[in-house]
Amino acid sequence: MRDLRRYLVLKYIQYLVLPSSNTLITLLGLLGSLYTILILKSPSISYKSTAVFISYIAKADILVFVSIVSEMIMEPFDVKIVSAAFTTALLQNFLTANTHICCLLLSCVTCEALLISIFSVESRHIRTVKYAKWTSNMIYIVVTAECIIFQLEDVQEPFGLNSQYILLLHFCYRASSLLRSLSYSIGLSLRIINVYIYYKIFFSVSNRSRLKTK
Repeated sequence: MRDLRRYLVLKYIQYLVLPSSNTLITLLGLLGSLYTILILKSPSISYKSTAVFISYIAKADILVFVSIVSEMIMEPFDVKIVSAAFTTALLQNFLTANTHICCLLLSCVTCEALLISIFSVESRHIRTVKYAKWTSNMIYIVVTAECIIFQLEDVQEPFGLNSQYILLLHFCYRASSLLRSLSYSIGLSLRIINVYIYYKIFFSVSNRSRLKTK
């Protein structure tokens, strides 16, 4: 479990502490995710709700791996399956999806830590593998839908396209700008909330230890 805690610390630093992506941290995160996936397959690890969130965080790094490998292949060999703008946007959306998924899942881990430290018995029926999987899948679905809208923003209107599809594209253009500003606000809020929750956990645990010593 110590390795999983270290992995979580690394991910908190990568997504909720550092203001922008760092190459070294990204590579360490990829290696950590691979190692974590292997650890979670071990029968000695108890597969609880926290482990579910961690496994989904690790799996989200597949998007980063695909983005990095694709850039390494396409740039030197000048591989063009679709337009360059579409490909660039797609790879960027992979990274965006990874960031949003990990931030939300890390926040779930933080909330679970708060429930364990303050409402351990009362929240036991919520902190289950079933709910953790459901929450993680919903996060994946919502972020996927978000990135599809982002991707449609880079689709050019072909000549002779049906008016209904043009309206759909215009809707995506407007929705994407709204989502970008909203995701920035949510990301900033998640940073503050995570810090506040761990602040509460720290003082809750310290107060309990003081009462025990008395």
